[in-house]
Amino acid sequence: MRILIDLATQRLSLFGADGACIRRYSVSTALNGPGEVQDSGCTPRGRHRIRAKIGAGATTAAVFRGRRPTGEVWTPELAAANPGRDWILSRILWLSGCEPGRNRLGKVDSMRRYIYIHGTPDDQPMGEARSHGCIRMRNDDVIELFDLVQAGTEVDIEETTNVDAAPRVRILDWDDAAALAMPLRERVFVMEQGVPAELERDANDPHCRHVVATAAAGDVVGTGRLLPDGHIGRMAVAAAWRNRGIGGRMLEALVIEAGRLGFREVVLNAQIDAVDFYLRHGFKPEGDVFVEAGIRHQTMRRALVPAGA
Repeated sequence: MRILIDLATQRLSLFGADGACIRRYSVSTALNGPGEVQDSGCTPRGRHRIRAKIGAGATTAAVFRGRRPTGEVWTPELAAANPGRDWILSRILWLSGCEPGRNRLGKVDSMRRYIYIHGTPDDQPMGEARSHGCIRMRNDDVIELFDLVQAGTEVDIEETTNVDAAPRVRILDWDDAAALAMPLRERVFVMEQGVPAELERDANDPHCRHVVATAAAGDVVGTGRLLPDGHIGRMAVAAAWRNRGIGGRMLEALVIEAGRLGFREVVLNAQIDAVDFYLRHGFKPEGDVFVEAGIRHQTMRRALVPAGA
């Protein structure tokens, strides 16, 4: 699964592993707008993950302070007795940034800034920016979301998006993926990068799980594959769709599929100019740079987050 928070529309969308939107909620982000610096009171942008789920089983509108239940339940009377208190209610999804220098480490570390998705009092408006930096939700909504997601779920926070136009991302067997994936792979690897056609298509394809991203008009805009040994490869995005987050969505879909299949880690051989992309997605380099099909590569590995960790 993947969460997308749109600061422009004050909307949180939850996507399933196949890329389909399965829930949408109205939210409230920072009154001070977007920003990553500590003590700014702003909502950070970029790629995050749910670091921890806190409050399972708590009463609706249960009050938390320092991520611990106080034993109180929010009521208008309690609010009147505590004016100015920033209420954190029902559930907490604690976010951790994934992009060093943007929302991770130093003075821009989202986790150290205590950026949460959390419940808020019923008298607070949704659909407009009013928080101190966190993402506020209605109590019933945050409880539902809490039960649907796991620790490790990707959370993208963006200023402007068009959720309805987001390409659909699916995991397919080769019988269903071949006709969709091969034309794009040939354009990217054979025509653009000069990889010999006989090397691009190999005997592994029928045994892989394949990711395919399809635009609203039906055009295939991205693909990749997961081999039976846990290797990820053949990641390709159509030229017109690059730098729009599709590669990250496909990669995370393959990582989720690997976890579903029981792998404890995934490995890939990244082209050198794509190493930074994989670093942002939690992969770590190992070994020396090597040449494959005339292109310099770096082996990279990522441990998977156990379900519920």
